[in-house]
Amino acid sequence: MALKSVTESFAKVIHGLSVGHLTDQVIQRSKRMILDTLGVGFLGTSTEVFHKVSEYSKIYSSNMSSTVWGRPDLRLPPTYAAFVNGVAIHSMDFDDTWHPATHPSGAVLPVLMALSEALPPSPKFSGLDLLLAFNVGIEVQGRLMHFSKEANDIPKRFHPPSVVGTLGSAAAASKILGLSMTKCQEALAIAVSHAGAPMANAATQTKPLHIGNAARHGLEAVFLAMLGLQGNKRVLDLETGFGAFYTNYSPKVLPNLDSHTWLLDQQDVAFKRFPAHLATHWVADAAVSVRKHLVTDRALLPVDHIERIVLRIPEVQYVNRPFPDSEHEARHSFQYVACTTLLDGGITVPSFYERQIHRPQVRELLGKVELEHPQDNLPSFNTLYCEISVTLKDGATFTERADTFYGHWRKPLSQEDLQEKFRANASRMLSCDTVERLIERVESLEDLEDCSVLIALLKGPSPPKMMSKSI
Repeated sequence: MALKSVTESFAKVIHGLSVGHLTDQVIQRSKRMILDTLGVGFLGTSTEVFHKVSEYSKIYSSNMSSTVWGRPDLRLPPTYAAFVNGVAIHSMDFDDTWHPATHPSGAVLPVLMALSEALPPSPKFSGLDLLLAFNVGIEVQGRLMHFSKEANDIPKRFHPPSVVGTLGSAAAASKILGLSMTKCQEALAIAVSHAGAPMANAATQTKPLHIGNAARHGLEAVFLAMLGLQGNKRVLDLETGFGAFYTNYSPKVLPNLDSHTWLLDQQDVAFKRFPAHLATHWVADAAVSVRKHLVTDRALLPVDHIERIVLRIPEVQYVNRPFPDSEHEARHSFQYVACTTLLDGGITVPSFYERQIHRPQVRELLGKVELEHPQDNLPSFNTLYCEISVTLKDGATFTERADTFYGHWRKPLSQEDLQEKFRANASRMLSCDTVERLIERVESLEDLEDCSVLIALLKGPSPPKMMSKSI
């Protein structure tokens, strides 16, 4: 019998998908996503926002507990372990990005890691169990975003991971916990009432909480559904349900399981080479190219030789920050990424330290930047480009354009470079031996019989004692 409810069709897919549905390409792509997400999560445990949310979360306790990545002395209830690990993942805006626009992995992986550790050791969760639940969480996010044209563009109102990520978290948790189709449907309904965060908090310390909250709230929705809490069984069908988050919302019943195809098979993710908003990666590549015209003896021409810098980019208001004052603003600044790349030849993690942001040369260059928004340069990660023109005081102008940066799904990072990114990020918290073992475990995840072997590697060494503010 054909399903008439979109929500019911989602529940059926979540409940019914099996390991046999996974394709080789989906397995390979999702393993890359898992490795990258773990790496940026480890790096994120060094940030101020991570320390604030982990201190806050210590006020909660439970009979069940899960690891905070890289912090063996800190265990939290599964919902709060998922929360702080999710915050760590997005704390530097270094996590993967999909199309339509969202950060898909950060809301899902912390939930699965927390659950696989906190639940009884029997039955064991295998690597294939993890891969299946992870991909169910990713798939649900992608399917929801395909119901609205608005989702194709860089967001203006809601931060997508806070919306679709919450339901992806609920879907992944429902899958790994083996919920019935009815309970999956209730979990989705509850999760919708937990979803949503405004773009006004982009470029602040609060933005990483969008990922952490998506992970936590999706898991809480599942726990509440397991206790019998009920919601609207047609929540994904209604404009007053999930449709409240997107204009032109047009949901459709999902295909039957026997004809299921994965969106990740059709659309890969982008992996970032430096920790900043994805749109700035086009700017960095164009700036590297134009810098070659401005260098003498490997050093940039004196800043006072430059008359003006024009960036031709899409109109994305929350990444238009002429004079950023904090690391979070700098990560969301077309202007800062352009100027820093021109000065230094590239962008790295330290590029967003306060002392780098406030360098006199950077501030002087920022004052020379102008933005233009060509009509053909639309705010979509699938089509946007960046063109940079630098005009010197002597009248000479040099122009370069970037259509696709290295790391975009059209020009994916090599496996070698993805692993190097992971090593650079994870080695800040883990020993070299542990880093290499993690790479090996993730690389052969589909052959892993017990995920506890993977979890054990996430704990890391004891960190130095830190001063903390009590609540």
